[in-house]
Amino acid sequence: MGGLVLTGLDALVRELTLFAAVGFLVGGIGDLVVDLAWLSHRLRHGTTRRPISSLPAAAAEQPGGLAIFVPVWDEALVIGAMLRTALARYAHPHFRIYVGCYPNDRATIDAVVAVAERDPRVRPVIGSRPGPTTKADNLNTMWRAMRRDDVASGERTRAVVLHDAEDVVHPAELRVFDALIDQHPLVQIPVLPLIDREARLVSGHYADEFADSHGRQMVLRAALGAGLPLSGVGCAIAVEVLEALADAHGAPFDQNSLTEDYELGLRAGALGYAACFARVEDVDGELVAVRAFFPSTLTDAVRQKGRWMTGIALAGWDRIGWARATHLADHWMRMRDRRAPIAVIVLAAAYLASVGWGLSAVVHLATGLPTPPVDRGLQAILNVNAGLLVWRLAWRAASTGRAYGWREALWSLPRAVIGNLIAMFAAIRAAGQYARLLTGAPPHWDKTTHVFPGEATPL
Repeated sequence: MGGLVLTGLDALVRELTLFAAVGFLVGGIGDLVVDLAWLSHRLRHGTTRRPISSLPAAAAEQPGGLAIFVPVWDEALVIGAMLRTALARYAHPHFRIYVGCYPNDRATIDAVVAVAERDPRVRPVIGSRPGPTTKADNLNTMWRAMRRDDVASGERTRAVVLHDAEDVVHPAELRVFDALIDQHPLVQIPVLPLIDREARLVSGHYADEFADSHGRQMVLRAALGAGLPLSGVGCAIAVEVLEALADAHGAPFDQNSLTEDYELGLRAGALGYAACFARVEDVDGELVAVRAFFPSTLTDAVRQKGRWMTGIALAGWDRIGWARATHLADHWMRMRDRRAPIAVIVLAAAYLASVGWGLSAVVHLATGLPTPPVDRGLQAILNVNAGLLVWRLAWRAASTGRAYGWREALWSLPRAVIGNLIAMFAAIRAAGQYARLLTGAPPHWDKTTHVFPGEATPL
């Protein structure tokens, strides 16, 4: 009887291992193709950065200003510092910051009004509905307020810039948007997460992921002409694009979406509006990017990743579908966006198989029964996967090192394990959220607690 149980355990472990190995092989080959495509692009075009001096100077003199939208809910602790920092850093002649508040969030309203009373460039916008609704609903409220202001002033805003309440803005970002927005109706600059030294593993895994995504993958995506999803911060959208989206969908930001920024970029691309991922260096050689602290606890990280996974890989798939049939690059990138739930299942199988191998080895040792050999085909796949894993970790470390230095590059290796654990718990949360949406539950703003790095000084 014991032998039958052990045989069953061995068979189960072998099947789990085979499933995970094949899944890793498919995913690893896909990542390898992306890496090789990026290398080819880099060899042909050289550095992906361009100096700010190469941007058109005359664009900043055109009429019409920029509107910065900052949606807030329960952000009294950070919004004041964020606004004061942005006002001190921005060197631009014509901008206004709209801050979307809720009538039942008095503390945040008071913090915004305290800054607005000292600087008329800050415009509090209080919606009619109690919060939280969705971030997109908040953005639409600011959009309507901006349109009323344009009518009253007789001037037309050129573009809307999106930011969050915890963002540390770069002094030159409006200069970049102003220079590029006429040629590219959507412009995204990189996001560089700040690393909390007291929570280096959790907060730092965001730095690793964005260093790779915004250092290479978004560059490749733009080069291939695939739809460029926006990151919700550090992006500028020409008003004509928002008007076209409003005409097509009733409002520029879809208030039924959990990831309105991601969907907006793809919907705008489907309407024919070109996007640009701008990696620009300022006069000091610093990358023009958005800095911000991301969640530093497992609970908050799982909540945020769960919302992203629900909005992009599950509900987003239902909502925006695929690209036009002939746009293979766009299909490829959307498929990669939506692979997260499957990747998590493969990852869970791999961890279960590892535990199963250990348990099986202990039982075989205790009973004296011989351990069954590993199939040669499976062993070959495992060997290939080991090589792909080393390749992937090397790329991860290189991307992190380029953005944050060699110490963080070394930290990126253990953080890969933490990222996997967060992804698995996030997938469980995402499945629950998606199930609730399918039953008709309204989406709501499932935000995390934010922090701001003091009164940030100019770069």
